[in-house]
Amino acid sequence: MNICVFLSAADLDERYTRPAREFGKLIGKGGHTLVWGGSDSGLMKVVADGVQEAGGRLVGVSVEFLSAVARPGADEMVVASTLAERKKLLLDKADAVVIMVGGTGTLDEATEILELKKHGHTDKPVVLLNTAGFYDGLRQQFQRMDEEGFLPRPLAELVHFAEEPAAALAHLENSLPAR
Repeated sequence: MNICVFLSAADLDERYTRPAREFGKLIGKGGHTLVWGGSDSGLMKVVADGVQEAGGRLVGVSVEFLSAVARPGADEMVVASTLAERKKLLLDKADAVVIMVGGTGTLDEATEILELKKHGHTDKPVVLLNTAGFYDGLRQQFQRMDEEGFLPRPLAELVHFAEEPAAALAHLENSLPAR
């Protein structure tokens, strides 16, 4: 399975790096491929290191203005000209999506995949990995949108919330047929 992971390229503390490395190792041990923003810094590096250490494949999709920090040694690296093209390429290469901790770029990527799902333009499973309660406020907002009728599909059809990396991967593996 090709798993697209949206997450930060920032250097963060152990409460975020530990689960990122753990998730990367689970991807690799499961024989899956990481599809990610291609950066060799911050959490993007941490998750890619975990995948590679466990024998998994790396497919990066960078963007021209960030290509100087692209990870050397990825199995595949594509450089998009714009952020919009990058998002499209990331999603095209993925069978499933996991949203990990991040800033505005990660939030943009998350809302785009959910908007595509909402309108039936993709049926890829999406998991929001709520590391250290990082997305508690977002989950509450999504639940309010669902309860007050702002979502044409139930929230549970759009995104699955997981608290730990193993639960995130288990949900994906149970959502897609084995290859």
